[in-house]
Amino acid sequence: MTSTESKARAQIGDLITVQGRRVHVRQDGPYDGKPVLLLHGFEGSVHWWDAVTPLLADTYRVIRVDLLGFGCTGGEAGFGQDGQGSMLAAVLAELGVAKVAVCGHSWGADAALAVAARSPRITEIIILDQAPDLSYLHVPAITPVLTLGPIARFIQRFAPETMVRQALREGFAPGFNTSGIVPSMRQMIQDHRAMSWRAYREVSTVRRRALAADPLDRQLRRLALPTLVIHGRLDSMYDWAITRDRYTTAGARFELIDTAGHSPNVETPQRFTEILREFLVAPTAPTPIGD
Repeated sequence: MTSTESKARAQIGDLITVQGRRVHVRQDGPYDGKPVLLLHGFEGSVHWWDAVTPLLADTYRVIRVDLLGFGCTGGEAGFGQDGQGSMLAAVLAELGVAKVAVCGHSWGADAALAVAARSPRITEIIILDQAPDLSYLHVPAITPVLTLGPIARFIQRFAPETMVRQALREGFAPGFNTSGIVPSMRQMIQDHRAMSWRAYREVSTVRRRALAADPLDRQLRRLALPTLVIHGRLDSMYDWAITRDRYTTAGARFELIDTAGHSPNVETPQRFTEILREFLVAPTAPTPIGD
């Protein structure tokens, strides 16, 4: 492990052994509070919720998990919905929590729906800036090339910091000032370096096929759980209006944050938390259109 990886993988929580793997779990807030499970997106870690956690932990039991292949959990397999969902269900069982609200940011939304499908402990779902599938994802044309094995491995380990910074900025609104953000850009770069390079193919190729066959809005219909979708108006990766229409048709509640891009948990944590709290106080059963 390189020194950069070691810094990125400095524990802020506990390593819980489930299914023969050690999973990094951080808990904050009262143990008797309603559990809220926060799941990071691609290239991320538990740190992507550093600004949100203090805004929830006065009331809620905030549980953050480094997904398989990322942060202090690490690993080289299990990146898809089956692997992540099974692992998360085992973590919740180990913690003995019930009536859990799960929130997934970007790629983490896949894992949120996966654990909801595998664990009766999940009672509410929050999707943060993730479209139902990748059919209208806007990324640079060269991205598919970057996911090829040798290239992905080289970029993940050795790409210049300026290149990584530029890629990470795609996760924010145009012109968003990343100086002084929580987590810091330095932490985000360390998270990028620490993740498994094999995750590139999973996210860009395997995931695209999987969501084309079974998009998240279809999965929501099957789950029939109270669902909130939060999206930044300035998200350059997914069109918010198309995303709204698809999820609301599936019965979800939709909230738009005008000043945020793809990562309201970092860009506008206060507003994100306000919307989340309002939903958790009075979650409503979904009413899909066309059912």
